[in-house]
Amino acid sequence: MIVKNTRGRFRVFVAVAFLVVLSASLVVGGCGGESDLPAAGSDTTAATGSDTTAGAGGGASLAAGLNGAGATFPEPLYVEWIGEFQAANPGATINYQGIGSGGGIEQFTKMTVDFGASDAPMKDEELAAAEAAGGASVLHIPTVFGAVVPAYNLEGVEELKLDPETLAGIFLGSIGTWNDPALVALNPDVELPDQAIQVVHRSDSSGTTSIFTGYLDQVSAEWAEKVGKGKEVTWPVGIGGQGNDGVAAVVQQQAGSIGYVELSYATESGLTMVTLKNQAGNFVTPSLDSTSAAAVGVEFPEDLRFSASNSSGSEAYPIVGATWILAFEKMKDAAKVEVLKAWLTWSLNDGTWLAEELGYAALSDELKVLALEKIGSISTF
Repeated sequence: MIVKNTRGRFRVFVAVAFLVVLSASLVVGGCGGESDLPAAGSDTTAATGSDTTAGAGGGASLAAGLNGAGATFPEPLYVEWIGEFQAANPGATINYQGIGSGGGIEQFTKMTVDFGASDAPMKDEELAAAEAAGGASVLHIPTVFGAVVPAYNLEGVEELKLDPETLAGIFLGSIGTWNDPALVALNPDVELPDQAIQVVHRSDSSGTTSIFTGYLDQVSAEWAEKVGKGKEVTWPVGIGGQGNDGVAAVVQQQAGSIGYVELSYATESGLTMVTLKNQAGNFVTPSLDSTSAAAVGVEFPEDLRFSASNSSGSEAYPIVGATWILAFEKMKDAAKVEVLKAWLTWSLNDGTWLAEELGYAALSDELKVLALEKIGSISTF
């Protein structure tokens, strides 16, 4: 891994910690309450009077404030992208709060933010509600691919192999101890303890949950019948954590636990990750390379609402999903339009190294062209 910016990791932790505290006051994930988010129409930028060149392609100065909210899956990356972009464009202010994909869709639909973010494409009924509120089409703009990894806390066990059946069994509750015969059979050289398994899952409406349960729904008929898939499901067992960071924190603190988090959270938290058997029959460790491998061969519909889960690639990690920025194709404020387009264009073109540093896979050349076309179509009424 090449580290090009030694400030990056520290800024992620400080910014994310601040945003986690701030977002604790929000009512999210379908709870129906009002939020403390700044209104989408408010301008959070103080005028600087400086002649700043836009970081994406040069040209006129950028001077507007944007508010966004949603997925915690890409939050470390978005914080980094925002920091680097604002350093080059001090007239632009972008505030992003990681409140979960469900909360992001809710706030975007209520138009209390200028853009949303989700790890699961909006459903047709969600699209209809948002487009009725905004008076314009909603764009799904993919930004990166990321792996959702089962991470565990089991003293003395540095490597753990699971296949789709055992992973589903653990989260169904049918496999309840670490020395269950099914786990021992997959890990004959590992001394697994006679210890209860503590499942940890998301407590909020989550795109990470959508990716994880979508995978289990594909690989386990029992899971599909009893639980299903989505941003929120009725969990058979386990305790909840708020956001990716919340689940990571519970797993860190709870001996014998296993949960699912985005790869960068597992890496930054120092969690031990499961080696998972993929569709081709290979046990694959989550990494940038195995995440990128899962995105190969994905077909992209015109609206860019697609799935990359359970790839057939021999080197592909099986639980991979894209994450999207949600934006209206037409907005009222021309200055906000220019900031949003410049930030997203810069991020996809010049922010790739930051994505890779944090464990996210950049878009393929084909998908990047399609995403940039979506960004370029954003305009004013």
